[in-house]
Amino acid sequence: MKIRNAFGRTALVGALAAGALLTAAPAQAQPVGPLGSVGLEPLAPIPSLDVERYLGTWNQVAAVPQPFNLICARDTQANYQMIDEANIRVENTCTTWTGQENRIVGNARVNDTVTNAQLHVSFPGVPTQESQEGPTNYIVAYIADDYSWAFVGSPNRTSGFVLKRTPDVSVEQFREIRGVVESLGYDSNFITTTPTPGGATTIQQLSTV
Repeated sequence: MKIRNAFGRTALVGALAAGALLTAAPAQAQPVGPLGSVGLEPLAPIPSLDVERYLGTWNQVAAVPQPFNLICARDTQANYQMIDEANIRVENTCTTWTGQENRIVGNARVNDTVTNAQLHVSFPGVPTQESQEGPTNYIVAYIADDYSWAFVGSPNRTSGFVLKRTPDVSVEQFREIRGVVESLGYDSNFITTTPTPGGATTIQQLSTV
């Protein structure tokens, strides 16, 4: 769960941050920009998330840019570890523009015990996100059958993160990812790639990959 934007300060990504088959893709929606979805239904969760399989480390390979993660230049990761049935430890890290490691630890609380795919992610010291209880701000909207990559976002689509188990991403994979995020109501012009080993080498619009 990457709420520190999976990485800089507090955005959610990635990392409960990262296939071709949409488990429950909504009808093709009009893509939305950075200010969120207008006239669209809220982002829907997948029918069922296997939390145990979701735990571990995810690499952010693309995301809707957030103010909190502008400090991150590359190698953005989220690590999730179970605390108890309702809470997950979230640790987000990245490499900054000066080559330093940026790190923040928070909590993800399951708000939806039916799907386990809607959570509230919080971080101590982060305004508006200090409380471990609160409204859903992290939704797992897509997960590959083999749990190799995922897409998570906020209900109004003002945030969105592409998380992948491994940092490498081919052009073909990026195009598959673009198809999925667009089917979820996002505009790929407002999603940018995140530099990772074996993946994107620069930050560019997902629509241009």
